[in-house]
Amino acid sequence: MDRRSFLHSTATAGLGLALTHGSRALDAAQAEPAVRVRLIRHATCVIHYGATTLLVDPMLGDPGVMPPIARSPNPRPNPLVPLPEPAARVLDGVEAFLVTHTHSDHWDAAATKLVPKDAALLIQPPDAVKFTDWAYAAAQPVADAVSWKGVTISRTGGQHGRGAVAERLAPVSGFVLRTSGQPTLYIAGDTVWCPEVAAAIESHTPDIIIVNAGAAQFLEGGVITMDVDDVAQVCRAAPKARVIAVHMEAINHCVLTRSALRAGLEQAGVKTPVLIPADGEELRLG
Repeated sequence: MDRRSFLHSTATAGLGLALTHGSRALDAAQAEPAVRVRLIRHATCVIHYGATTLLVDPMLGDPGVMPPIARSPNPRPNPLVPLPEPAARVLDGVEAFLVTHTHSDHWDAAATKLVPKDAALLIQPPDAVKFTDWAYAAAQPVADAVSWKGVTISRTGGQHGRGAVAERLAPVSGFVLRTSGQPTLYIAGDTVWCPEVAAAIESHTPDIIIVNAGAAQFLEGGVITMDVDDVAQVCRAAPKARVIAVHMEAINHCVLTRSALRAGLEQAGVKTPVLIPADGEELRLG
C-alpha cells in the first residue's frame, strides 16, 4: 500500500469510528429519560425535568432534631431516619425549589439555613411573607401559573385532611410541570383525595403523579395525607398515569408503611402499578 492509499484508508477508518461514536452518543442522549424523580426522604424529591433540576419540599435536618408531631401517634423525635447522603450533596445542582407549604416536615430549620438566600423558590402565595422574613429575595409566589426556563408550573389545590382538621392545616398546594415534548408531571402535595385533586387530574391529564401517602394523622380527626383508599382513587382517576407514592416512614405521624401500602393496593384490586421508592432511589421515567 502506497502512502496515499494508507492515508486515505486511515482517514476513512477514523471517520467511521467518529461517526460510530457520534451515533452512540446521540442514541444515549435520545435514550436518556425525560423525567427522573429521586426520592430523598419523606416528601423531599429531586426532579430532573427536561433540562431543569428542581427540588421539592426540602426537609434537610438530621434525625431527631425536631420533636414529635403534637397530639399524634407513635411519638418519637423527627425525622425518624437520616438523609441518604449529606444535605450539601442533595442541594448540588438544584436550580429551583418547589415548596408546597411550610409545615416543618416540608421546610425545616435546616432548609432555612442551607438553601441559598438567592435561590429561585416557587411557593404558594400565603407563604410569601414567611420567605421574605427569611430573606429569600427570589421567592416567587405562584398564584395560578408561571413560566420558568421553558417549563409551565401551575399551582393546584388540595385538602390537608377532612373537615375541621383540613381547615386548621390549610392552605396547601401542589404543582403541575408541563413543557413541550415531555410528560406532564403532577406533584399533589399534602392532600387527601378530594375535589381539588380530581380537578387537577381532569384538567391537566398528567402522565406522572407524585402523591404524599403515609396516612399521616393526629390522635383524632382522621388522615391528613393519602391512605390506601386515597391512592387507589388517584389510580382509578388516572389509569394511564405512572403514580409514585412518597411521604412514608420518616415522620412519626405517618403510620402507613411502604409494605402496607403495597399490600393494601393489591387487596383493593388496583391494576395501575404504583411506584414506591426507597429513600435515595431514583426512578427513570420516559
